[in-house]
Amino acid sequence: MGKSYTDISLFELEEMAVNPDSIVVDVREPWEFEEFNIGGINIPLADIRERRAELLPFRNIIVVCTNGTRSRVAAKDYCRAESFLQKQIYHLEGGILEVE
Repeated sequence: MGKSYTDISLFELEEMAVNPDSIVVDVREPWEFEEFNIGGINIPLADIRERRAELLPFRNIIVVCTNGTRSRVAAKDYCRAESFLQKQIYHLEGGILEVE
């Protein structure tokens, strides 16, 4: 079946995000990211495949969106990427709505 991602809570995300091997990837649209974000980089869902190279330096990839729907799609896609087989993919359960 291949590798799978791990669902994490906001608390776990905050602990992991301080690790230099980790990157938070917000897959919402740029205007959503500008309006409110929890840090990390913004790679809209439509661009995740073209922009994979930006994530290669990191071991832990934490994918977030508003409610967890788009980030789940992105996490599954990253799990299928051959260049990401040695990486840990994490998904923020429930999305950043939990923050506000």
